[in-house]
Amino acid sequence: MTTATPPNILKTHFGFDTFRGPQQQIIEHVLSGSHALVIMPTGMGKSLCYQIPALAIAADAPKSDKPPITLVLSPLIALMKDQVDSLQAKGIKATFINSSLRKHERENRYQAVADGRYSLLYVTPERFRKQEFLDVIASREVKLLAVDEAHCISEWGHDFRPDYTRLSDLRAIMGNPTTIALTATATPEVQADIVKQLGLQPDDIRLFHEGIDRPNLDLKVMDVWDGDEKLDAMKVIFDRWLTPKSTGSGIVYFTLIRTLEEFSDRLRADGVKHVCYHGGLERRERKSIQDDFMNGRNRLVLATNAFGMGVDKEDIRFVIHADVPGSMESYYQEIGRAGRDGEPAECVLLYDQRDLNTQMEFLRWSNPDADFYQRVYDHLKNETEQIRAFGIDWLRERLCDRQRHDRRVETSLAMLQRYGVIEDEIDLANVEVTGPMPENLADEERLAAKLLRDQKKLYALVQYVQSEDDRKAFIHEYFGLQLPSAE
Repeated sequence: MTTATPPNILKTHFGFDTFRGPQQQIIEHVLSGSHALVIMPTGMGKSLCYQIPALAIAADAPKSDKPPITLVLSPLIALMKDQVDSLQAKGIKATFINSSLRKHERENRYQAVADGRYSLLYVTPERFRKQEFLDVIASREVKLLAVDEAHCISEWGHDFRPDYTRLSDLRAIMGNPTTIALTATATPEVQADIVKQLGLQPDDIRLFHEGIDRPNLDLKVMDVWDGDEKLDAMKVIFDRWLTPKSTGSGIVYFTLIRTLEEFSDRLRADGVKHVCYHGGLERRERKSIQDDFMNGRNRLVLATNAFGMGVDKEDIRFVIHADVPGSMESYYQEIGRAGRDGEPAECVLLYDQRDLNTQMEFLRWSNPDADFYQRVYDHLKNETEQIRAFGIDWLRERLCDRQRHDRRVETSLAMLQRYGVIEDEIDLANVEVTGPMPENLADEERLAAKLLRDQKKLYALVQYVQSEDDRKAFIHEYFGLQLPSAE
């Protein structure tokens, strides 16, 4: 009888004595061969819900055979390497294959996977477009499929990935393995679409939903009228939590990098020690800043929503939103990073109605119309040499009337990438059109419906701000949950 039981694996490989919340229940459910949809806040241990079953499955395989493999589908290329490095440091046979690898590196990993050297493999769903990958997968028994960031499956979700809509077919290619889908946020509508896209019936899959029943979180909204009032409100919160006698830390979220930098300059002038984190920094610099924050060397970080992946720090005492977030989903994820140790924590949204204008502009940028998508496609196809030579700025000048901050071109390129029309990694120096214009991006009615859904998500946040009732109850209702009884 194997000793690779979930509690033993938890202790041996991950160093924990006990499971958190429903983790053990989920793991045992999956190991019984049953499907699961797991909705759990970021940092609460979703990954263990498939990593431990993967190790148990590999340990139970006869030693003379290739062990069954667990396949993890994730859209987060930037996070894969960190996840795999962490697993390998624990002695776990894990690897990833994505477009960040050079050709010879990918080929070597394909061979290693085919030879049975790995039992846990991370890939993007786009990898299934590659015949060489399909050949490798055909040589292994996929016993468990984990779909991370599962909200990307749904067109109703906030980060839709077209390749996820092929999951029913992909599961069939793999022999319809036991499947666990995981996400931090999903409304009832998105939950139903995830199950449908997996090719399952509602009765085929069990929902494990961890709400935001966190009594230690104090949710507040403060009306402010300008940057001075925002700054004053922040400093009051800093003084409350970042004392010499305390060890906790805090995050202030901003929508725009330039606003973040303006507040950073003002805080430095006032002697408030902090670091800044945003997508404009080099990857190595971002990692260094995150490591310093996680290790307590810097207790305060000003950040855009780029700061979040891999942030699992227990003693975050406050999360401040200096600007209105773009959706309830984003807000829910970000406040969920506070108070994971169960101690009191404060989540404060500084509400300036004028900030809604920024989010409305973001909605416009992230929802180009069919005509704009077509013009981007036509330029890529007919002006290829100029785009390769002069890059995205040249393209933006021709399509956006020289509006420097307009990001519709970036959105269009990203969506054309996701549909496989241009290569996985957007590199305009070598850009090449490899397919026709996707029908979905030419369907004005469909695009208008998506814009309306996004607008409703922002409106829900405004309703949250204006609500005079229990804010946690509002969040639970939005995500289709019931508050626990007060027994």
